Amino acid sequence: MTATENAPITDYETVDFNHIPDGVERLVGEGMAQFDVVRERYPDFFRSSAFGHDFWVLTNCEIQRDAYQRPDLFSSRAVSVHDPNPDYLWIPEHLDPPVHTKWRQHLSPFFSPRRIGEMEDAVRQVCIDLIEEIAPRGQCDYITDFSQKYPAAIFLSIMGVPMDQLQQFMQWEDDILHVPATDEGVAIQAKAMNDVVAMFAEILADRRRNPGGTDLVSQSITWEIDGQKIPDDELLSLYLLLFMAGLDTVTNELAYGTWHLATHPEDRRRIVDDPGLIPSAIEEFLRYYAIVMPGRKVTQDVVHHGCPMKAGDMVLMPLAAATRDPAEFPDADTVLIDREPNNHIAFGSGPHRCLGSHLARREMRLALEEWHKRIPDYRVAEGAVIGEYVGIQLGMKNLPLVWDT
Repeated sequence: MTATENAPITDYETVDFNHIPDGVERLVGEGMAQFDVVRERYPDFFRSSAFGHDFWVLTNCEIQRDAYQRPDLFSSRAVSVHDPNPDYLWIPEHLDPPVHTKWRQHLSPFFSPRRIGEMEDAVRQVCIDLIEEIAPRGQCDYITDFSQKYPAAIFLSIMGVPMDQLQQFMQWEDDILHVPATDEGVAIQAKAMNDVVAMFAEILADRRRNPGGTDLVSQSITWEIDGQKIPDDELLSLYLLLFMAGLDTVTNELAYGTWHLATHPEDRRRIVDDPGLIPSAIEEFLRYYAIVMPGRKVTQDVVHHGCPMKAGDMVLMPLAAATRDPAEFPDADTVLIDREPNNHIAFGSGPHRCLGSHLARREMRLALEEWHKRIPDYRVAEGAVIGEYVGIQLGMKNLPLVWDT
């Protein structure tokens, strides 16, 4: 056993901790709060006995950050602790360096700050069009009416998919990411993923017949890895992963941030009066409402900050536990929209840090700017019960808002 920082701790606890409880209705905020509770009791790590097998849970920001930066020890080949041996491959998420790095080199130009800057006017117009359709109503479900449609429309543009596919994409997104983990739910999820792949297969075939476009699908046809053209099945795996990663994350980060502003009118008034606060508010929403709960698979026997792991062990590294760690952030349990500094890891850390972080930040900034120009005063509908789903990431089920017109 190789000690990376210190000798193994032998008095760690094994806990019956299931962060995805079947059949339990969650209210908004409860999924993240559970990690505050376990971090307070187990400030570094503990072992869970849920899902019929044990896995480690890292609750400390420093320990998580170090693990994310060591893909040689913590592999991304399995990213869900309840699926340690997946029979599918999500590219590039399931890849480790150096192969992962080669894929990122092809993808990075599509998500670079320069490319995102060139898209700003078009992204802003999508945002404005959606909000101006909503504003006269005086009410909406923020998620279904805005925060799902907005990033989905941008994704379709990047991929070169016709905009008339938007409603179908949103249905597939819901079926893949939000159905319960029952036998019926797994079947719905599998069908939706197959349908997404089939649709992209048609688009890929069309791009091969009509090459030369600037969208991601058109450009990916020309890519090579180690001097070899990339097979279609690997390209289709990439498109599926981008579909899953590119839609729900921005949807839910916008939803949590807007829910906070709807329930904290003093913060909402501050950004209405001073839109220059919006970028720092976004960073704080990302920190406090970090939604992703990645898993990793241990590649060799190792002691990581005292945690005695074995090769093949699964490790859960919920970002909300790290980004709300009081050892890392003063007043970590309070949303401070002007927090400085704010060195959170809500986009992850290391080689798998979120490729789309620049796009996500830009989408969120434009959304908050344009929404508050047109709908500055809003509130959660009286008596609304706002649900939360818990899967490989956290998300809000609904967000009914009302305002005076």
